[in-house]
Amino acid sequence: MALQPRPVSSILLFGLLPVAIWFIARPLLEPIPTLPALYSSIGFSILAFAWPTFVKAGLKGRDLLKIYNDPIPESQGLVCASIYILLLILFIPFAFSQPIRQHAGTKKAQEGISVDEFPHYQLSVYLSSLLSLLIATMLGFLDDVFDIRWRHKLPIPIIASIPLLMVYYAEKGNTNVVVPIPLRFLFGTLLNLGPLYYVYMSLLSTFATNSINILAGINGSEVGQALIIALSVIVNDLLYLPWPVDFRIPLHLLGNRAEVEFGGVWSAGMAYGSRELVERHLFSLYFMLPLVAVCIGFLYHNWYPARAFPGDTLCYVTGMAFAVVGIQAHFSKTLLLFFLPQIFNFILSCPQLFGLVPCPRHRVPRFDSNTNLLYPSKTLFERPPSRLTTIVLKLFAALRLTDLIIHPSTGVIMEATNLTILNFFLIRLGPMNEKRLVQVLIACQVAGSVFAFFVRYGLAWLVYDGDRR
Repeated sequence: MALQPRPVSSILLFGLLPVAIWFIARPLLEPIPTLPALYSSIGFSILAFAWPTFVKAGLKGRDLLKIYNDPIPESQGLVCASIYILLLILFIPFAFSQPIRQHAGTKKAQEGISVDEFPHYQLSVYLSSLLSLLIATMLGFLDDVFDIRWRHKLPIPIIASIPLLMVYYAEKGNTNVVVPIPLRFLFGTLLNLGPLYYVYMSLLSTFATNSINILAGINGSEVGQALIIALSVIVNDLLYLPWPVDFRIPLHLLGNRAEVEFGGVWSAGMAYGSRELVERHLFSLYFMLPLVAVCIGFLYHNWYPARAFPGDTLCYVTGMAFAVVGIQAHFSKTLLLFFLPQIFNFILSCPQLFGLVPCPRHRVPRFDSNTNLLYPSKTLFERPPSRLTTIVLKLFAALRLTDLIIHPSTGVIMEATNLTILNFFLIRLGPMNEKRLVQVLIACQVAGSVFAFFVRYGLAWLVYDGDRR
């Protein structure tokens, strides 16, 4: 019999419902708030958290790191993605409520031609982003059902990013990048990458999706990563909005030439009065707020011991959501800073991902049922590794990134721990239970985000001048 889902308090659900309805309806009431669509976005996000249909599907599996064999619902990322995308669709009229209201209140001209401006570009960006999320969801679910091989998984996010890239191209999107100060004597201040910029954006979607997918295997890991990254993006967005209060972080104490400004109605924080920057980060908030709510709701069921598994679908849709806001809101470099643990895990995993080291189907840590602890899992060499593989593994071993078992007489590597950040934690910190390991992973993600903010707003002046928009 399958494990039953964790019960959610009915009092909590019914208590959140009127709060969500008030936030959704608030932009329709006088006086109209400064950022009306943001209120509606918060309301829909509350609905995403309170949605009562989690953990019901026909796909089931067992937890490899538990002593029991009870079937657990799988591919619940499809449920999360469906709720997320549905609420983003319902939010469309609220996102464009201001131009709709202006159009409804405009009287028809008696003479001449009257043209009502509507932000068609913003609408096309929003709809293309939804289309990319839908494609990512569909392909992620196909991956869950058919268990697609890694070499075939890599191009899937590129397919899902095509609508984004086409709209970006049709609207003559900017392909210039600001050159770091040390390289300006070679390339100048601005460098036009042309088609290479589109290659970069497609690779960004590929990395954002697969980097979460390969750092998985323990309860709460996938959704925990996505939650912390989404919260980090939201905090970054809030720095660019026109709040009624403002304060400054004195980064000049660190040698920075400027300060981080938060809020201020007229200066709009770090946007420095730029309406375009405010609109970009509002767009990002519209996509991140419901994502955070969905992740919190699912984390309740996926936390140790898990009552539901996300499958690859959740990794695909969350990764594509991050790629969408990073590309469309034009802060891809900042976004990558929030992926520091994933970048480390990807670099560490490269020897296995690209065939230098044998890569088993599951690289999750090894579970000891007697002690209920996790130990680093290992990969076996059926034949002596190549010279390049030996050099790479011995370098990793010298850095304590992996443990090796070497034949005492021949010196040939016989076994190596799987090259993942989870096994790295177990090597450095020793055996621990699964709950403790996911807590270490989330703490690492939080520390990475804090460091990312320090680099972005505390050290960026070393390589970029101006206001670093």
